[in-house]
Amino acid sequence: MNDTMKAVRLHEFGGPQVLRYEDAPRPSAQRGEVLVRVHAAGLNPPDLYLREGYRALPPEWRPNPTFPLILGTDVSGEVAAIGDGASRFRVGDEVYAMVRFPKDLMTGSGAYAQYICVHEDELALKPKGIDHIQAAGAPMSLLTVWQLLIDLGHDEPNPFQSFRHAPVPLAGKTVLVNGAGGGVGHLAVQVAKWKGARVIAVASGKHERLLRDLGAEEFIDHTKTAAEAAATDVDLVIDAVGGANMERFLSIIKPGGALFLVNPLGFSGNEEAAALGITVSSTQVRSNGAQLAEAGRLLDDGIVRVVIDSTYALEWASDAHQRASRGSLQGKIVLIV
Repeated sequence: MNDTMKAVRLHEFGGPQVLRYEDAPRPSAQRGEVLVRVHAAGLNPPDLYLREGYRALPPEWRPNPTFPLILGTDVSGEVAAIGDGASRFRVGDEVYAMVRFPKDLMTGSGAYAQYICVHEDELALKPKGIDHIQAAGAPMSLLTVWQLLIDLGHDEPNPFQSFRHAPVPLAGKTVLVNGAGGGVGHLAVQVAKWKGARVIAVASGKHERLLRDLGAEEFIDHTKTAAEAAATDVDLVIDAVGGANMERFLSIIKPGGALFLVNPLGFSGNEEAAALGITVSSTQVRSNGAQLAEAGRLLDDGIVRVVIDSTYALEWASDAHQRASRGSLQGKIVLIV
């Protein structure tokens, strides 16, 4: 194996045009790590935020990394080499992972490349029932849903709140998913349905047929009707959109219900929620190979499927970022390596 590879690297922060497809040093597996030959890499919002230098954050929180850096956390591929002390995988195993998140949030985890090193604790065998493209689209979105709805899986401090996030029982409950057509949203619809919830999906009209196929019993086209005007007596709202006015959902949640925010930045309704007896909670997704293995069984059995919005060859990563920036995604964007 030679010591270079192709990768998409960042030499400065900026728009999609700063992504450069070029030669880069090939990493080698350190203790406890596995070298993965990447077949596909998934795009996620943090990739876009880091490419821009996290412009939305206050200046003192913005990254000050060493360039060049390689974006991306989500990969599917095959094991090419095993580092000392790693024992769970063999060369040739097909695997998938969300790599070093949030540890490398500000420096890039290195997924937009032909090879990546992954600690074996973050890795899981790729579900046999899906291909590398679907598997690369899964990790961050699926772990976000799993840690919000099923099992947090860790005791790390929560950067968004002082208390530990706790999933709530879903069987027999009414769950509204806002942003149901996107990467996290379409998986949240399916996992909630699997746990026995009645699901209301909120998205633009183009997603209705898909979301009903995925198990939503009701659909609200937010371009025609506001969710808070069309729904009532909801046990749990999962907001996968974020941004302004997330407080509006409090009016449709039952006392004792919950509002789970995928991105809580900007939420200002905590006092109102407390007065209504509504729990507002969120969590930062964390790499977890054991959870990916567990959730992967749903992908294997076809209970949950990863919808792919579009695919791009690795060298066209800048086009993939332009597509992501336009929004209104149906599922996930994936780079083929």
